[in-house]
Amino acid sequence: MEFREVVRRRRMIRRYDARPVDEAIVDRMLEHAIRAPSAGFSQGWAFLRLDTPDDVDRFWRSSSPDPGAETDWLEGMRTAPVVLVPLSNKSAYLDRYAEPDKGFADRSEDRWPAPYWDIDTGMAALLILQTAVDEGLGACFFGIPPERVAALRAEFEVPEQYSPIGAITVGHRLPDAGTAGSAARRSRRGTGEVVHRGSW
Repeated sequence: MEFREVVRRRRMIRRYDARPVDEAIVDRMLEHAIRAPSAGFSQGWAFLRLDTPDDVDRFWRSSSPDPGAETDWLEGMRTAPVVLVPLSNKSAYLDRYAEPDKGFADRSEDRWPAPYWDIDTGMAALLILQTAVDEGLGACFFGIPPERVAALRAEFEVPEQYSPIGAITVGHRLPDAGTAGSAARRSRRGTGEVVHRGSW
């Protein structure tokens, strides 16, 4: 598939069929993810790969505010056979920029104009989403409620220095049913609205 077609077809998929995802495809998603750029080549990311029914169930139990709740969104998302959780590590960036070639030995966060540890991990997540499209699959990036992060950490023994920036469901896509995403209710803003050439 041409890259421009991958970009055009990428959308958040919220319902999947029962077929499993080939492990080799999940391998490729993660191999592509680690090709994302990172400030100072810090590579301060990690990925929790949940691709067995038991691990996926554990994810939903630990990350859901009400694990027994049923909504159209949850019903569809829980059909995904794979969940990937990208995690960022701020310490890896502060340590990297305290090295001699960078020279910020105090490890201060004040010089960072934005949290690049989260930004870079987000770019890695986008490569996972694009790989899903290229492989003919569907995927959806979504947030983990802040009040459930501790439970997720405990369930999967995530080290304290790693923070989930969200999660990605992956599977063979079905037409969305039930609750449609925001893109169904809002139009995409064109470049004429968001690009300011030369000045605002």
